[in-house]
Amino acid sequence: MSAFETIKAAYAAFGRNDPSVLFGAMDPAINWNEAEGNPLADRNPYVGPQAVGDGVFARLLAAIDNFTAVPGTFIDGGDHVVVLGRYGGTMKAGGAELDAPFCHVYRFQDDKIVTFQQYTDTAQWARLME
Repeated sequence: MSAFETIKAAYAAFGRNDPSVLFGAMDPAINWNEAEGNPLADRNPYVGPQAVGDGVFARLLAAIDNFTAVPGTFIDGGDHVVVLGRYGGTMKAGGAELDAPFCHVYRFQDDKIVTFQQYTDTAQWARLME
């Protein structure tokens, strides 16, 4: 499967609450970076799938009900795949709605994701997660 196909499959599975495709595509030494200014960037870079799971996804699920990352556009750059979309969900503390655009940039090497960089509305994230 190409990098482009892998990422498309990962978002489709994530939409079904199945992160296994994304985690299965990660290199054991993946370097994952949340956007500067995002409260989840406090531990950048996250190195390895376990760090990403514990430091990013577990914290998202603890803070947000019905969290979504809905892709709108996939850009195939060979070893680089860019995904544009929107985050959604309801903050458990206070009930505010998350509705923020995102840009995710993945870099592949040997059929595995070796780097991830997020870009998003960090002011909204900081306001909602304080």
